[in-house]
Amino acid sequence: MLLLRNLKPFFRRKSHYSFGILCRATTLPDQITSEFHETCCRRTFWSSTSSCNEMIGLSSSNSQNPYFFHNVAEFCTLLGQEKADELLDNAAASSSDRGKETKYTTREMVDFTQIHINQLPRVLIMGRPNVGKSALFNRLIRRREALVYNTPTDHVTRDIREGVAKLGNLRFKVLDSAGIEAEASSGSVLSRTAEMTGNVLSKTQLALLLVDARDGVLPMDLDVGKWLRKNAPGMKTIVVMNKAESLDDCDGTLASAAGEAYRLGFGDPIALSAETGLGMAELHETLRPLLEEYVLQNNLCADEEVQDNDSSSEDMECKLPLQLAIVGRPNVGKSTLLNTILQEDRVLVGPEAGLTRDSIRAEFQYEGRTIYLVDTAGWLERTKQQEKGPASLSIMQSRKHLMRAHVIVLVLDAEEIASTRRSMKHVEVVIARRAVEEGRGLVVIVNKMDLLRGKENYKLYKSVTEAVPQEIQTVIPQVTGIPVVFVSALEGKSQIAVMNQVIETYEKWCLRLPTARLNRWLCKVMSRHSWKDQAAQPKIKYFTQVKARPPTFIAFMSGKTQLSDTDLRFLTRSLKEDFDLGGIPVRILQRTVEGNSRTSTSSKNKQSANRMMERVVSDKRTILAVENNSTT
Repeated sequence: MLLLRNLKPFFRRKSHYSFGILCRATTLPDQITSEFHETCCRRTFWSSTSSCNEMIGLSSSNSQNPYFFHNVAEFCTLLGQEKADELLDNAAASSSDRGKETKYTTREMVDFTQIHINQLPRVLIMGRPNVGKSALFNRLIRRREALVYNTPTDHVTRDIREGVAKLGNLRFKVLDSAGIEAEASSGSVLSRTAEMTGNVLSKTQLALLLVDARDGVLPMDLDVGKWLRKNAPGMKTIVVMNKAESLDDCDGTLASAAGEAYRLGFGDPIALSAETGLGMAELHETLRPLLEEYVLQNNLCADEEVQDNDSSSEDMECKLPLQLAIVGRPNVGKSTLLNTILQEDRVLVGPEAGLTRDSIRAEFQYEGRTIYLVDTAGWLERTKQQEKGPASLSIMQSRKHLMRAHVIVLVLDAEEIASTRRSMKHVEVVIARRAVEEGRGLVVIVNKMDLLRGKENYKLYKSVTEAVPQEIQTVIPQVTGIPVVFVSALEGKSQIAVMNQVIETYEKWCLRLPTARLNRWLCKVMSRHSWKDQAAQPKIKYFTQVKARPPTFIAFMSGKTQLSDTDLRFLTRSLKEDFDLGGIPVRILQRTVEGNSRTSTSSKNKQSANRMMERVVSDKRTILAVENNSTT
């Protein structure tokens, strides 16, 4: 038996490499270790290209027991006994034929980086609850996006999360699903999540069935296997034994867990640890031929050029990806609005409050523009009960996505507004003010307007549509002209109205105005403003825009008089009215311009002269410097 000691596969980080030692005994003498290290440094070739996927390192020829070292596509791993014997026989035959040092060539690999992101193969991670699906998802995408929390009695993940996995030189789309319970009652949250997972299975090419290696194969795991065969009979499935960092092959625990995994009937299992990264090389070796076969069968190797090189720079700036976040209190219809915009059942919806826990990110195209849409969890005020647990993680994740977004859609409940006679509660005011402070575009959506229709609710419907914009303007006076859209996401007809308003706000947020146009506008504005004291009127030398996203302007002042807060509010309001910048924050800064050029040059000459006099050390040079200055 080949024994592995202190070897953990790792992700390739830039150009840093590592290796392990494989031997036939439990301990290694110092001489053998040095021979193995010296031989690997001499005979093993390290390559950073994706075309080299198998490198072999052998110990010296005079050693009775050869030691094999295997580099698999930017991973360090070890060879099994059968593979090692096979490679040793091939090496002996090749060396006898050629009579020179053995060289191992590798076959061509598919370059997954050249494949468009929308054409990458899709791999679904599934299993019963609390087996580490989200942890493996985070390991594959190399970011902590999915919420990970140990809750045996509850389910943290409820929606399908999608990301691009980077496993060595492999690139594929990985999907994190909710825990499956085959015996869930009809209509419950678990049955709806299982139905959503079944719909996603029809669009995926591979499935990773996770089990807990510490607990073994439970009856619930067998039920998940039966459910998978029923819903996707032709799906290629790989069994993954997660949480295997504590198992060892010496005491037989790893072999025992693998024997139980064969009961699922999906072939050889893979032991790994999503938390530590152990076993990711074996997962790479298993996935590589399957993904390459799919790519070659569908002819996805060539990267199709779809970009137009003749497009202007202004058009390219206009078509930059838009980050859109949907925020609001729980149970106001955020997930339903996301499904309406995407025109598909992308996230789980229902009457239960707080159904969404993870912030789900979806990519779609709208009028030739790429938009990243994020559905956040319900925004709640932090209480003592929410200081720990999944609720606190959901709040932190929602705030993080609010900071990243370009435009924020704040969703309100029309039925609650009509009953309480109040447009925004404290939590919603906090969200809106934070969006303004961070310089983001803001769009208010009043959802569930279908509940206020009818003859009996006509007056109530009219009062809500009239009162909400006025009250929002009163609560958030920093930004004028905040757009308000009244929709019913449940009817599925509000996509165009919402997206047109979002695109319009985003274009205003990215607006750039030329300096000449701004200064002409400034002359007109300053002439119509009523100043209290004409003598003390501040003088603006010129006015220019220094950045967009959000629009930021600088007023260069001549003299010591600065613009007051009233003057700044007047200029801000005039900018929004004259250039139609409603709904986005506008910032105006002040800078003082120095005096005329003559005074500035004379002051510079005096400073240079003083510096020259300071450098003079001896008395003679000081006298000569003074005489030269007097003659000049």
